[in-house]
Amino acid sequence: MSEAEIPERTTSEHRVTVDDVRQLMGASTPHFALQLRNRIERLIAGLPADDPARIEGEAEIARLTELGLTGEVRGHQAEAGLPPLRSVTDPRF
Repeated sequence: MSEAEIPERTTSEHRVTVDDVRQLMGASTPHFALQLRNRIERLIAGLPADDPARIEGEAEIARLTELGLTGEVRGHQAEAGLPPLRSVTDPRF
C-alpha cells in the first residue's frame, strides 16, 4: 500500500471533511494501519483544533497507532468463542 494521496485531496482548494477521513480509515487492518495513520496525519495537518475532520482524524490516528503496534486482538468479551491470535499472545512472535 502506498502512502500516496488522491491528487484532488492535496489541492489548496479542497476542503477536508469528516468523509475524507472516513474514506481513508475504511476497513483498516493491522498490516496497513500505520500507513493509513500517516495519510490521515497529513490530511488534517492544516486544520484548526476544533474542526470536525481534525477531531475525527485525531481519534482515528490514536486507534490506528494502537492497531498497528498491537495487532488484531480476538477473543475479548464481545467475541465469545474466538481464541486470541497466537501472534498477539505468544511471546515467541
